Amino acid sequence: MNDQQLLRYSRHILLDPIGIEGQNRLLASHALIVGAGGLGCPSALYLAAAGVGTLTIVDDDEVDLTNLQRQILHREKSVGRAKVESARDALHDINPGTEVIALRKRLCGDELLEQVAAADVVLDCSDNFATRHAINRACVASRTPLVSGAAIRFDGQVSVFDSRQPDAPCYHCLFPEGGEVEEVRCAVMGVFAPLTGIIGTVQAAEALKVLAQTGRTLAGRLLLLDALGMEWRSITLPRDPGCAVCGEGAGAPGP
Repeated sequence: MNDQQLLRYSRHILLDPIGIEGQNRLLASHALIVGAGGLGCPSALYLAAAGVGTLTIVDDDEVDLTNLQRQILHREKSVGRAKVESARDALHDINPGTEVIALRKRLCGDELLEQVAAADVVLDCSDNFATRHAINRACVASRTPLVSGAAIRFDGQVSVFDSRQPDAPCYHCLFPEGGEVEEVRCAVMGVFAPLTGIIGTVQAAEALKVLAQTGRTLAGRLLLLDALGMEWRSITLPRDPGCAVCGEGAGAPGP
């Protein structure tokens, strides 16, 4: 680190569990963020501010007026622009030292697996189960830690799925693909604006711990938030030995 970086990140460096070694890990790391919406915006802001060296942000959507209630990277002048381009510009203003790669597309197949394998951590900030399961399969296949978040109405959840740990579950263990899980979207059900900020910020915190190799992550635990009553709950998540993605005898997962 140069003198300017030592000053910029001094409050991290003062923390013994991070220090210069941990901050150097952040500067050399690469995070993949899937989704530049309510969760992706606060996650990306804190990862950039904390000095993560490279952020790849993936989203194929454009900024809409209804997004501005919670998607804090975007501005009214950004309406109609690609979300990833709006995000890239805002993040550059926060920290020009972070390289931001903006991908305006939906990743799938080999391209998804390639992007996941190139990252040190993946943040799933998407809003549908098909995408979440595809990301999970790619993360298990490449053994890349996954930080997953969700927010709808006043309810939020976040967890870490780290396939580098032999007993850690994957997302499929929690929500089996094809299971009876109701898919709801904020466009229909609504979402409390600060909820996305709270969950997205927790995702950023978990990703930073993974990258800095410090602390205890949420691997093997699901953190639930009822924002209307402001109550948190933590649930232990066991690995499913029969999981089709990460369980014993599971074939090589494909995206």
